[in-house]
Amino acid sequence: MDLLAGKTGVVFGVANKRSIAWAITRAVTDAGARVALTYQGERLEKNVRELAATLKDPLILPCDVTKDEDIDAVYDEIGRQFDKLDFVIHSVAFANSSDLEGKFVDTPREGFRLALDISAYSLVAVTRGAVRLLKDGGSVVTMTYLGSERAVPGYNVMGVAKAALESSVRYLAADLGEQQIRVNAISAGPVNTLAARGISGFMKMYAEFRDAAPMKRNVDVMEVAGTALFLCSDHARGITGEIIHVDCGYHIMGF
Repeated sequence: MDLLAGKTGVVFGVANKRSIAWAITRAVTDAGARVALTYQGERLEKNVRELAATLKDPLILPCDVTKDEDIDAVYDEIGRQFDKLDFVIHSVAFANSSDLEGKFVDTPREGFRLALDISAYSLVAVTRGAVRLLKDGGSVVTMTYLGSERAVPGYNVMGVAKAALESSVRYLAADLGEQQIRVNAISAGPVNTLAARGISGFMKMYAEFRDAAPMKRNVDVMEVAGTALFLCSDHARGITGEIIHVDCGYHIMGF
């Protein structure tokens, strides 16, 4: 079933073939959507263009989400090419690797500012830019993690940034609901991506998660992508402001 036939969207955050953003791109395009993909810098451009070559008629655009002028340029070009949007996928996060080690209390001011800007404020920026193109309403979906709710070793300032991201989801949903623009987040269990391996002790966490989760397994990236597909579809038209856990039930457990 082509759940997104005739719909258009933009995906921020594709880095490589193992990234969650790419899994979501595959899911929404397989469901009939046409997408724009963004990349930051020449280092990622090659990867994104190679992946995009497997899609039908994609739009490839540069974007540094810390620059409002880049975000404006993305939406200007999408407006020219697509006329309107139906969904936005925000899968963007960054913190200095040094700030994901040691103690959170030692996080420097600049490292904190950088993590919050890229990982949380960028959702506000890309959503604000998209509003004029979400003419018939639509869906904004972002990615979060349980480190927003609990202190996860090695997650440090990124956990604080994800908490800010989740709060932003609720405030954006409240602001934009009357325009039928829905804003939700997926709290995914640990997925073995290149970005995740930058977290100190990730592989140990990955194994412990599998053993502790009620389903006794790790999350598959396409399960996360399938949830994003659902949230972008009309089947989720009554859902906004939610943090949906896709983690094989890990978040419900105590000890």
